[in-house]
Amino acid sequence: MTVLSTLLHATSFRSPFLSTLIPSIGLAYGIQGLVAIPSILAQSEKFYDLSGSLTYLSCTALSLYLPTIRARYAAQLAGTVKPAWPSLVGALMGKAGSGLNWRQVVLSLAVSVWATRLGTYLYARISADGHDSRFDKIKTSPPQFLGAFFAQATWVSLCLLPILALNSLPSTLVSASPLLITDVIGLLLYTGGLSFEVIADRQKSKWVEEKKAKKHSEEFLTRGLWSKSRHPNYFGESTLWTGMAVVAGGVLCSNVGQVGMGLAGGVGGILTAVAMCGVSPAFVTFLLFKVSGIPLSETKYDKKYGVRKDYQEWKKNTPMFIPKL
Repeated sequence: MTVLSTLLHATSFRSPFLSTLIPSIGLAYGIQGLVAIPSILAQSEKFYDLSGSLTYLSCTALSLYLPTIRARYAAQLAGTVKPAWPSLVGALMGKAGSGLNWRQVVLSLAVSVWATRLGTYLYARISADGHDSRFDKIKTSPPQFLGAFFAQATWVSLCLLPILALNSLPSTLVSASPLLITDVIGLLLYTGGLSFEVIADRQKSKWVEEKKAKKHSEEFLTRGLWSKSRHPNYFGESTLWTGMAVVAGGVLCSNVGQVGMGLAGGVGGILTAVAMCGVSPAFVTFLLFKVSGIPLSETKYDKKYGVRKDYQEWKKNTPMFIPKL
């Protein structure tokens, strides 16, 4: 047996969801483990965030194409005609027989756009700064540094859960679902959240560049979106993941989704689908509020500027997370 056939057999379950989820999680931990080895040896965090984006892209692509890979392999064993590869353009145009539903393609592209932008942005930042203060203490400890990479694999796996669930459903089944109000609300939330995050990051980058060029003497950013929220980029990130969860949740909670996931339906099945989708934005927001986002930033700035009156005024008058109007 080839490596591919062995992996397909080992990860084949009665549930299409598990048949997609298990390989995707395995891929996430595999990529992070491979990147961790040279990073630990070099005691370098330079490729940490970039590897996170690569993991998002790889797991999303795998979940999108894995059902077809399994179908083609089964056809090969049976000696029948292999099904065609899915058509992304055809799915977006709503063509029958494209092998995918437009929601599966749109959400996969949404993840890819976010991951590519954030990964390249963070890589450019660490290339310019030379280091990431989050890793100053742990990169000299191999177990702790490895733990950071595996934590990133966990982050990817939990955040992608709604997309993995949606992509595991047969496209013909998902296509039976009409346009839902959750599709509209979810896509609006994603678009608004991504725009908020991009604009906030660009405003901060421009502010840093102007400070280096001595165009201003400000010690902390209080202009633009940063006058509406102390962490507008984090608000945008939480919002965009909420949007993707809403789109996926609308399908998974419907009769189509319940049948495709092998859920019992009723209140129990719907609650299971809601929990499966809700864990993504909930985990992102938890990380931002309790782990690596807001706490690190707030502590850093409080130590540097906490005694300054202008900083106290900005902090008092500017919401921490949800922007003021």
